[in-house]
Amino acid sequence: MYKKVLLPTDGSEFAEQEICKVKNVLDPEGEVVIVSVAMKIRPAQFQSKENVAEINKSLISESEAYAEHMKVQLEKMGVNSKIRVVCGRPAEKIEQVASEEGVDLIIISSSGKTGLHKFIIGSVAEKVLSIAKRDVLLVHE
Repeated sequence: MYKKVLLPTDGSEFAEQEICKVKNVLDPEGEVVIVSVAMKIRPAQFQSKENVAEINKSLISESEAYAEHMKVQLEKMGVNSKIRVVCGRPAEKIEQVASEEGVDLIIISSSGKTGLHKFIIGSVAEKVLSIAKRDVLLVHE
């Protein structure tokens, strides 16, 4: 059983499948860290900084909503959890948060919002598998 588990979410139905696996691997006294990685855009040549700031604010709000939804699902199962919303490249940020939080396991879906596949595994999941310094449970759709 794992004491601390990281669940990344992008708001997709595939990320919801991660929740089902938590009870099987989490210590009864354990904790789940939900991480949602918001994309952050930079102003292009003809975009105003104010427009870009509003878009980024919206992307962060969307990520917070995804994480909050997952937290509610976990609370219904009686699982202790907390939320982390960060900006950047998803795979790198997932591993960074896992390291900062001292998690024992990352549970990640093989497919996400983009539905991109590189062979069978989604691109973010594949990258997490290659850079993670802890156990990773890959949930197939």
